[in-house]
Parts: sequence; structure tokens; C-alpha cells
Amino acid sequence: MENNQKVCVIGLGYVGFPLAVLCSVKGYEVYGYDKDKEKLARIEKKENIVEEKYLDEMIPKAKINIVRDENEIRNCDISIIAVPTPVDEKHFPDLSFVQSASQTVAKNLKPGALVIVESTINPGVCDEIVRPIFEKEGYTVGKDVFISHCPERINPGDSKWNVANIPRVVGSFEKNGLEKALDFYRSVIDAEIMPMETIQEAEAVKIVENSFRDINIAFVNELAKSFSLMGIDVTNVIRGAATKPFAFMPHWPSRGVGGHCIPVDPYYLIEKAKDYDFDHQFLRIARAINNSMPFYTIELLQTALAEIGKSLKNADIGILGVSYKANVGDLRESPTLKIIKNLEENGAKLHVYDPYIPEHSNVSGIEEILEKSEAVMVLTDHREFLEIALEDYKKQGIKAIIDGMNCLDKKKILELGMIYKGIGR
Repeated sequence: MENNQKVCVIGLGYVGFPLAVLCSVKGYEVYGYDKDKEKLARIEKKENIVEEKYLDEMIPKAKINIVRDENEIRNCDISIIAVPTPVDEKHFPDLSFVQSASQTVAKNLKPGALVIVESTINPGVCDEIVRPIFEKEGYTVGKDVFISHCPERINPGDSKWNVANIPRVVGSFEKNGLEKALDFYRSVIDAEIMPMETIQEAEAVKIVENSFRDINIAFVNELAKSFSLMGIDVTNVIRGAATKPFAFMPHWPSRGVGGHCIPVDPYYLIEKAKDYDFDHQFLRIARAINNSMPFYTIELLQTALAEIGKSLKNADIGILGVSYKANVGDLRESPTLKIIKNLEENGAKLHVYDPYIPEHSNVSGIEEILEKSEAVMVLTDHREFLEIALEDYKKQGIKAIIDGMNCLDKKKILELGMIYKGIGR
């Protein structure tokens, strides 16, 4: 396929890089802009910088022209802003990356270009922050520039759903901008592209999606704490409830919520609602519950150690998994980082291993973890960890296993004579 339009993707991370690859494969002339020089060098070498397997076949067919001079953006008909939008320590949204990217595009804009914001933002950002940046440069929205928002949908490590086939929603300031954005996404994505009535609605969609998940995860995490006191295995209860063929969607408790979206996006709405004198109590409570889970997991470890006459201080603890999600090397908002920090502050001797993030490991592998530890915390359900024979824990003298992902066979561990502590089990 050939397309005479040129696309520039600003921000070549988990969102921007796959999109840039897809656009190139679909026939667009693609340019990529990022301030990380090392990342740009890897892209030029045709490396899969986000390690998504579905991209392995696409990358050799794709060509991404690296933008090293901002003026090159002037050649592009479509500019896509895909930069991160984190929150700070007080959970306030940090929109500086979106502002900076918007300014870069506005100063180097091809008149009549389509600008799409894919970064996750709270309702009102396009109108209150992005639009004024272009107007300050003398452009009239809807005439000289068309601004749309299509919230990214990426699920790292998912073998089925990816940037090429996940349905999307699009909003814009006016009809022409909306039609241009719809035409673009329909040309690259093999899924439904739903137009929203306003750009604010499009901004709100992503926040609602992830707040929904955060709330439901908080619900089962709270159930886990409650049911553990009652002697009820919450995972069995959830499986039982999931047999209902309607009006129930299973969510699962764990050592905490990670990733860039679920633990972050609700704060966007919480803070934005304050501008309208509204307090999202439900969202705040959900965030508090999920933020408590790393420390609840540590309490399980302390209980297990007490049963063998030990305390955290000087205890040899094995940590299996640092990534927030199975089978990917992603540290963003990982609950394990909080667990590690707290255990170190309490004097525990940690032996950490994650095959996907070797720079955060201090042992060579699983065998060394088992040799050096008296208790093990499974904090990411990587396939390598699920393949460990439970008998091997016993043979190496492991006395307690803390199953932070509820991914192990509780019954067998207990039969082997080891202490088992799961989340609500």
C-alpha cells in the first residue's frame, strides 16, 4: 500500500513506536521524534525497542525516518503526540510532556496539518492546554490546524490485542478534524473506530476505562483482606461468581496495581473534578485500597516469618519478579518497587531476580534465589516462575512462600510442609 501523506510520531515509547511501525507498514511515510538518543539509535538498527513479539514481523518491513531537526516536522501532514503523562508524588498529573510536544509541533507546523493527541489526558486538556499553544502561534483551529484526540489503547505482552486490531475512539473540535482523524485511523487499524461527539468525551473515555478496572480491582483486594480473616479463599469465590453468564466480570486480587494506566488515570479525574468543586470519593477510596496492597503483602511475609521465629531484619528473602506484569520488562508503577524499598528499610537481605529486567536483579537466576533464601515472594507471574517445581522450593530449604499473584498451587505447597500466604487465600 502507498500513501502520499507523511506522518510524524512524537514520542517513540510503548505507544508511539508500535504506531509508527504500523503506519509505515500501511504505506505512510513515517517520521519519528524522541529526545532519547539511545532509543533513536536502536530504532535505526531495526530493534524491537518495546519487545512486543507481534512487531517482529512488521519491523523489517517498516521504515521510520528519525527526526533530529524539529524543522522536519513541517513536512508532515499528520503529527501524533504520544508522550507520557505521569503523575507526581502528590498524584497531580504532569502534563509538561504534552505541553512540550505540542509546542514543538506548533512551532514547526505544516498549515492544514492534522494533529492527534494519543497521550492519556484528563477531560479539558486539549481545549485548555493544547489548543491555546497552536493559537498562540497564530493558527486557527479548524482552518489552519485540525486537532483531535484518540486515547491510546496498549496492553503490553498481549498476544491477541495490539495496536493494529484494538478498537479506538476519536474526538475533535469540529467536523472536518473528526473526519480527517477517522479516515487516518481507519486506514491503519483493522477494527472499529468510533467517533465521539466532542473532544472532551474522547478524553474522558480512557479515564473511565481504567478507573473502572481500578475500582473493581480495589473491590476484590478489599474482599481478599476480609475473606482471609474469615478463612475463605477469595479466588474460589470469584471463580464461582464468574459462572454467572451476565452482569459479572471477574477481577483478581494481587500485591498491588502497576503499569502506566490503572494506577495513574483515576488521579487525572480526581484532580480535574476539583475544578468543579466535586470530590470523587469512590475513586479516592479505590486508589487508597490498591496503594495499600504492597504493604499488605509485606504483612503476610512478616506473619509467615513469625511462624518460623524470624523477623524482617536480616531475613534472607527471595524476590521473584520486579516487572509490574507477566512476561514483559516494564517497571512503570510496579508495586514490587515499593515492597523492595520497604523491606530494605526494615533490614531484610534481598535476593532479587527478574529475567526481563536483569539490571534490577542481584542474583544470576532462580537457582541462586532458592539457594540463598529462607522465604520467597512471587511478585510477578512470569512464565519462568510458574515452571518452577514446588518440590525445588522444599529441597532448597524454603520455609515460606508469599504468593503475591495467587499463581501457585496452595494445596501442594502446604502438603510439602511449607508456609503459604496468598492474597485472600
